[in-house]
Amino acid sequence: MNDASAPARTGRLLSRPEVEAETRLSRSTIYRQIEAGQFPRPIRVGIRAVAWWESDIHQWKNSRPPSDAGH
Repeated sequence: MNDASAPARTGRLLSRPEVEAETRLSRSTIYRQIEAGQFPRPIRVGIRAVAWWESDIHQWKNSRPPSDAGH
């Protein structure tokens, strides 16, 4: 079944450890932000596995204010 209202997604699927490395967020922070509607929801890719579209993570990162980390 195809959902025509779903946004087009590109790139590959990222595992949770890859998302943690890419965003520098902990697992608990990611799931807390998902529940608050502030982080993309993952898709289920297995019985005990989820993944995020790379494009969703890049879009989220681009929507964040610039960080002063490292300055």
